[in-house]
Amino acid sequence: MKVRTLALALALFPALATLCSAEDLSTGTWKLNESKSQIPAGFIKNMTVVYSAEGDKTKIVTDGFGRDGKPMHTEWVGKLDGKDYPLTGDPGANSRSIQKIDDHHMKLENKKDGKVVVSGSIVIAKDGKSRTLTASGMDPSGKKVTSATVYDKQ
Repeated sequence: MKVRTLALALALFPALATLCSAEDLSTGTWKLNESKSQIPAGFIKNMTVVYSAEGDKTKIVTDGFGRDGKPMHTEWVGKLDGKDYPLTGDPGANSRSIQKIDDHHMKLENKKDGKVVVSGSIVIAKDGKSRTLTASGMDPSGKKVTSATVYDKQ
């Protein structure tokens, strides 16, 4: 009986180890899929977004282009708990909050001096191979605009 139990435990160990070490679906590098995205003029265009673990927090690094079309690099480190954490590199915002709803859904807000300037949601596809950020904010003229940005996992 002990031999069977040991054999079963050894057979199941790789599957259990995989489940226990499974990383967050958002972790990794995401590349903009421009053909599937709808980005209005005057909206930030992130070409790559990289999610990584940093202790008990998540680090998000973006590289792309700002509203002015010039290269832009941002960094954010925080918990996915809906609280504000500092955002660097974005002249239009200085903090961001992200709330993880479940493995496939998050809500975010970018703020400038405490005022929400961009709000949105992130949906990771069921297969984990793409994610869509739907965001609303103001264009330079003060008109409300919405973008739907699709990223493919690399």
